[in-house]
Amino acid sequence: MRALARLSAVAAVVFATFAGSSPSDLSRRFGSGGDIIRGVNLGGLFVLEPWIKPSLFKQWEGSSAHVVDEWTYCATLGKNECASRLKQHWSTWVTESDIATLAKLGLNHVRIPIGYWAFTVKDGEPYVQGQIPYLKQVLEWTRKYKLNAVLDLHGVPGSQNGFDNSGKLGEIGWQQTQENIDRSIQALVGLANIAAQYSNVVDAIEVVNEPAIWGLSKQGIIDYYKRSYSAIRDIAPSVTIVIHDAFLSPAEWDDLNVQGWSNVILDTHTYHVFVKDRLMLSRDDHLKATCQDAGNVRNFNTHLWTITGEWSLATTDCARWLNGFGRGARWDGSLPWEMNGPVYQGATCAGQNSISAWDSPTRGFFRQFAEAQMDAYEAGSGWFFWNFKTEEADDWNYIKLAQNGLIPNPPTDRHYSRYSLDNPHWNIKLNSPWCHE
Repeated sequence: MRALARLSAVAAVVFATFAGSSPSDLSRRFGSGGDIIRGVNLGGLFVLEPWIKPSLFKQWEGSSAHVVDEWTYCATLGKNECASRLKQHWSTWVTESDIATLAKLGLNHVRIPIGYWAFTVKDGEPYVQGQIPYLKQVLEWTRKYKLNAVLDLHGVPGSQNGFDNSGKLGEIGWQQTQENIDRSIQALVGLANIAAQYSNVVDAIEVVNEPAIWGLSKQGIIDYYKRSYSAIRDIAPSVTIVIHDAFLSPAEWDDLNVQGWSNVILDTHTYHVFVKDRLMLSRDDHLKATCQDAGNVRNFNTHLWTITGEWSLATTDCARWLNGFGRGARWDGSLPWEMNGPVYQGATCAGQNSISAWDSPTRGFFRQFAEAQMDAYEAGSGWFFWNFKTEEADDWNYIKLAQNGLIPNPPTDRHYSRYSLDNPHWNIKLNSPWCHE
């Protein structure tokens, strides 16, 4: 989930050479009646992130134990205890009530992150299995409430980005062995079989989440995308295949040309808190930057369907352990970073992540920020908010934000935007008050 780059949608246009289909074909496959995708991530379910559910990691706060991700969580507890705790977690973190609530809020999709270890664990790996029955239960609820699902391979062997959300914090070692790639494909085959079983629910598979180009070979990513496409198509021929932009610019992909591919969609992730130029923006400038994002997403979507698979309302990185277990925030200077201090003198994380602490102007801004981002990403093929819920960080909690009026409920009930659904969404002009076209 934690993207180190800001807007990565600049890579969307590069895949036009192999898409093999136009955005108009989208209405035949992705979403009910070709709807704009409006969804949330079910993050923290099958891939642990300490900041999403701190209670799972709280016992190690202030200790010398290095428990920072799912790998070290299971390695420290041992397989029996880890399995016991995770089964309790899997059975309670996403409930039927949650899925019913998401449907009631007017959403039409969920994106479900899952790690490779649900399908393949070898000797020496501390991970435990047992996720699949719980995944299928979520898909049954998804079908019951008439939503669709994207299955997202969020972590691969060796880690594709070194983030805790890949399952293992630290080294980017995914491409170091052929075995890692082979096991990633094995996991995708497992996801494709589930997609085939739930063909009226699962309409897309994301082949890998956020591969970090700064630690990987571009050709290796290309080769993996090609192999993933073939492996999935052999089992689930009609499922949409989602590829991540790998944080690359269009020029980096000029030599890519794969003939015969179809039903491919690009995923890009947009956050405002992980790099200096977004984190230090004023509220007005957050809105203006989002307007610029809208133009980029819209332009790229005319070449290849483009979704914004992760975004949030966070404008600070103050959520506890967002930057890693036991680590502080750039916002207040408690995390060492390029500013060598807080974003401004006296900046504090107190109250930043709690709706109950937000005053009226702050609430108004977050409502505007939500609508601006929905406008922007619907200039493409749609969006998935991160996350459906959290234990503590309200600016990342879609259900709580929507229930408190800070996110439109339903998403089309926009107070500030003058967004129109009268025309195909990939051609529409943005008419938000902070955008001028």
